Amino acid sequence: MSGVLFWVLSLVAVAGGVAVFVVDSMARATFALLASLLAVGGTLLLVGLRYLGVLVVLMMVMEMLIMAVFMIMYMMNPGGLTPMTMVHNQRGAIAIAASVFVLLSAGVFVTPWPRRQGPPPADPTHALGLAIMGQQTLVMMVIGVAILATMISTVVLATHRGRYDR
Repeated sequence: MSGVLFWVLSLVAVAGGVAVFVVDSMARATFALLASLLAVGGTLLLVGLRYLGVLVVLMMVMEMLIMAVFMIMYMMNPGGLTPMTMVHNQRGAIAIAASVFVLLSAGVFVTPWPRRQGPPPADPTHALGLAIMGQQTLVMMVIGVAILATMISTVVLATHRGRYDR
């Protein structure tokens, strides 16, 4: 069952990515990208990377919603639904995209991928964090909290009423 779900989510991710460049409005492209990235998050959840899967889903939902709000506020066409061309130099873009796709696809088959040694880790998220960051994982977590605190305090101080006004 999970194998079928993996392929369904993979197809949804690719179809959403293609739809971003096929649809004729910014709003539709935004929601196609959201669908694609939600499918990627679902795929990560399916392969056992719970933290990364939830992180991708939460980040992409918020990012796409913010993008949609700003698009509706600032675009000349209401809601971004007026048809418009999303690609400039369409022939060149298709040639470049097809070339990159062929090169990346060939790289998948040419690369000597390593074989798994031993059983999978009990906590794949922790193992991935150690593989990416090494022993600096704790440092990066602390920096992440510091950056979050900086963003929140910046927003608080930038409001019209200031820090002390209720």
